[in-house]
Amino acid sequence: MVAYTIGGEFLLLRRRSPSAFWQSVTGSLRWGESPLQAARRELYEETGIMAGSLLNDLRHTERFSIVPPWRSRYSANARFNTEHWFSLLLPARRMPILSANEHDDYVWLPAKRAQRKVSSWTNRAAIEVTAASLYAQNFRKVISV
Repeated sequence: MVAYTIGGEFLLLRRRSPSAFWQSVTGSLRWGESPLQAARRELYEETGIMAGSLLNDLRHTERFSIVPPWRSRYSANARFNTEHWFSLLLPARRMPILSANEHDDYVWLPAKRAQRKVSSWTNRAAIEVTAASLYAQNFRKVISV
């Protein structure tokens, strides 16, 4: 779940473990929960931000191998994870209320810097897609003036 501002800044969170692992809001589905419900819940749990109906389903998924630092979080026979992409456009930066057991720092960065800082290739791609959409919206506004 990528939270970003109209000004093109993206919220990144630093995980406590593994250390120096930067990411956008992430999480797991609970039994019976839809990806949209999970995205709303995780956003609130990790940042204190309530998205309500403003959360945008990007209608994109990525399937990837579970890497060693995350193996202990999954059942022994799980080898792959499926990520569902969502975004939240905010009018301005908000100071997140971090989930102390998961994250210990946050930063708002422009898209290119955020892409360089995140640890996951899927996170880089989600930021790229979201930034391109924002820039296209802004370009259409300029053209229509």
